[in-house]
Amino acid sequence: MGGHQGMAEADRDEVAGMVLGAWDAFLAQAASIDLDRPSRLPGWRAHEICVHLGCWEDHAALHDLITSARAGGPGTPPDPDAVNARVTAAHRDASREEVLAALRRNREATARYLADEPVELDAAPAVSVVGRLPLLSVVLGQAYELAVHGLDLVSCGAEPPSAAVLQSGLAALTDVTGALAASTGIFGRVSLVTPDGGWGFTAHGGGWQVRRLPAGVVDGPAVEAAADLLLDAASGRVNPVPAVARRALKVHDVGGLLQLAPIVQKVPGIPGGPILQLAARTVGGAGGLLGRLFGRG
Repeated sequence: MGGHQGMAEADRDEVAGMVLGAWDAFLAQAASIDLDRPSRLPGWRAHEICVHLGCWEDHAALHDLITSARAGGPGTPPDPDAVNARVTAAHRDASREEVLAALRRNREATARYLADEPVELDAAPAVSVVGRLPLLSVVLGQAYELAVHGLDLVSCGAEPPSAAVLQSGLAALTDVTGALAASTGIFGRVSLVTPDGGWGFTAHGGGWQVRRLPAGVVDGPAVEAAADLLLDAASGRVNPVPAVARRALKVHDVGGLLQLAPIVQKVPGIPGGPILQLAARTVGGAGGLLGRLFGRG
């Protein structure tokens, strides 16, 4: 399976549906609430959540990623905490209309990439917060971030994200975790299972493949929970240990999950960020979590 590149091998229209659907849902959430309301993220209002997801003159993340992919993915991963602090400070006093316009610009930039850029660019490496990944995988990563921040906006009065948005977020989570496993030289497979179905990856020989799972299927190493709980655990919004204790989050094939422990050693050296945290807390972090629960570390 060496050389496979996860969702970068998927039909671009499939990825476009996931990402743009997540954007449309988030835009509707943002438009429905008072952006000055505090969120569940310490020190962040809905305003800061939306600002850091927007496209500004001094912050055009997708443009930078496309430039990186065209150049072959040189350089080192950015520090997302530093970038977020800079952008939210610079636009702290932006009006509601300016913030919503910045969100629309980022959605439009994503749509333009998916409609106009050559398909060959999808598999080109770009430097993301977790290292060099195929550009289309990084674009899909927006669906994870939008789903997680869509859950954050619920604390500001927004309606919860739809099941489809949450599944798109899980697809992105699975894809990037598979990429991290492959880049670490791990041979294995893991699934993220929800009552609505789920996603799994198989990493082998430096590559990885992603598969959609039907509802009710648990095959091999897996983390099982409601989609919103999986995303909250992935992003560090909730501590997964109590969820495991009350059986809201279930783990299957402990040994198989422990094979992913090297991801945990690789990822924490990279500064935070939602895409970073997904591997460490949901799948890669399962080794440490399960070890504590079952006395193995």
